[in-house]
Amino acid sequence: MAEPLIRTENLEFSYPQEGADHLNVPVLRGVNLTIEKGEYVAILGHNGSGKSTFAKLLNLILEPSAGKIYIDGQDITSPDMTDEDVYNLRRRVGMVFQNPDNQLVATLVEEDVAFGPENLGLDPMEIRRRVDEALDMVGMREYAHHEPHRLSGGQKQRVAIAGLIAMMPECMILDEATAMLDPMGRREVIDTVETLHRERGITVLTITHHMNEAARADRIIVLDDGEVLLDGTPEEVFSHPDVLRAAGLDVPQSAALVHGLRELGILADGKVGSIVDCVQTICRAYEYSKSLQ
Repeated sequence: MAEPLIRTENLEFSYPQEGADHLNVPVLRGVNLTIEKGEYVAILGHNGSGKSTFAKLLNLILEPSAGKIYIDGQDITSPDMTDEDVYNLRRRVGMVFQNPDNQLVATLVEEDVAFGPENLGLDPMEIRRRVDEALDMVGMREYAHHEPHRLSGGQKQRVAIAGLIAMMPECMILDEATAMLDPMGRREVIDTVETLHRERGITVLTITHHMNEAARADRIIVLDDGEVLLDGTPEEVFSHPDVLRAAGLDVPQSAALVHGLRELGILADGKVGSIVDCVQTICRAYEYSKSLQ
């Protein structure tokens, strides 16, 4: 049986409490998760739930306080990990952060995308190929000679994603990558990521507080106070609105509408995982009510 891309065992992390060196603030508490190659996973949770910390542990931006992390079977928490091992890990598991301005390092878009491959010591022809291909993938080829700081937020984030694509990672982690964007910018970024997932088979972990974005994933993991609260398909997770609200979260408006109809006694049986599912469920409920008249 093939190894999962990511596996954690009793993963824990604590931050030292300011002003009290002998005390630690637990953020993750014994997290056990498996993420298969090619999955598209959304991670939800209220502020302080541990979702961003979890992401940063996966490529050792942070090191766990306890527990194990395996990437494709390799124990990356082993004390035998070398600097070169960590470097290779970050090539395989790349991250795009919330603020694209913190990731853009060059004066031209194509130079920014080339930065990673150049640091890999690749042949100039291979770098050129990767840059062009990555910009094509995110729909930014025509901006290759533009200055990054003059782009919109969504365009900057797509350039940041292109820089990661050029490194050819197996897994892409978006840590609140759409949080600072307007609705159009968010849509641009999510559409790009979905295309990469679909056409390249890249494993995607997106950390978000936008429930409609999460609904587009194959699987949703909900963290609450450092523990896994829910784990399943969008349909399975959104079927627990009371649990989500108790954890400081909500459900997509379309799913909330279906749940509201059910609370009114209207027979609205069907899926609620996506907007399309909810529309179909409501239409069936309407047709059923008409048949009773």
